[in-house]
Amino acid sequence: MNRLSIPSALLSAKLTQNVADLRSRISAVSTEATTGQRADLTKHLSGRIGDAMLSQKALQDITSERSTLGIREARLDLVQQSLSGIQTTTNGLSARLLSAVGIGNESEVTAVSRDAKNALEKVFSSLNVRHGERFLFAGDATSTQPFGDTDQLLSDVRQMAIDATDAADFETRMDDYFNSPTGGWQQTIYQGSVTASDGDAVTATDPALRKVVAGLATMALAGQDSTPALLQINMGALQSAADKVSEGQVDLTNLRAGLGVTQERITSSQEALDVEETILTEAFTKIATRDQYEAATELRELESNLEASYLLTARLSNLSLMNYLR
Repeated sequence: MNRLSIPSALLSAKLTQNVADLRSRISAVSTEATTGQRADLTKHLSGRIGDAMLSQKALQDITSERSTLGIREARLDLVQQSLSGIQTTTNGLSARLLSAVGIGNESEVTAVSRDAKNALEKVFSSLNVRHGERFLFAGDATSTQPFGDTDQLLSDVRQMAIDATDAADFETRMDDYFNSPTGGWQQTIYQGSVTASDGDAVTATDPALRKVVAGLATMALAGQDSTPALLQINMGALQSAADKVSEGQVDLTNLRAGLGVTQERITSSQEALDVEETILTEAFTKIATRDQYEAATELRELESNLEASYLLTARLSNLSLMNYLR
């Protein structure tokens, strides 16, 4: 026969549950005292959990948008560096060529021709720049390197100079080659896409770049070694080449200025995100954090209550044993 009274059994069960609750609460408050964060934010906020989740989602969106802006910023910076390098590489070549041709200095013309060929190779290298695995001047064909070496281009331009009847005919052939969708520039030389879904992108079909390349390719063939006759004797063809490089440099400056405006907008957007994040973080912190001193005080009280519950449980066990032994 079980001598344990029903009220004692109920009291024991209640104490056991109370001890379990206290231990669970101590665990949660201990975490809060250490981290300063609410262990159960949903329970703490109750009906306000929706507002907290919206704030948290807004902070996550800011992080995502900042990452996107950072990628755009990095890509534009690389494009600017490439375009700046092209301008630096081609600077002064037009004036040197015209000066040498004007005074009939064939050795200087050959020197400029050599420098123009080197500059053309550097231009192609600059236009092959990548951000990660993405070729920045290839348009939508981001995984395709836009240019190989310059040999094919120079071979095509040399043949046009040989076939041309005069400077005007050569200019017409060059115009078709570089500006027509069916010309050699887009069909043979440039391996990227003429379209770009990325609004920040600059493709190698940009008029400024085509002018620079066309001018350099002609200048590169103006030297004394294996030069087409047209480019040896015709001042008009060389004048046009020099003008193209000069005009291309001006156009590159305008292109870079437009990209600079975009970069300024990105910087402004990043600064606006910083302000928004500060405000949202402060608001979320107020509702999601726990005062660590307050948590530590509660923790001591809970530990005292747990000790008292253990003592009461022990006394109840002793009383139950005495009832059983009677």
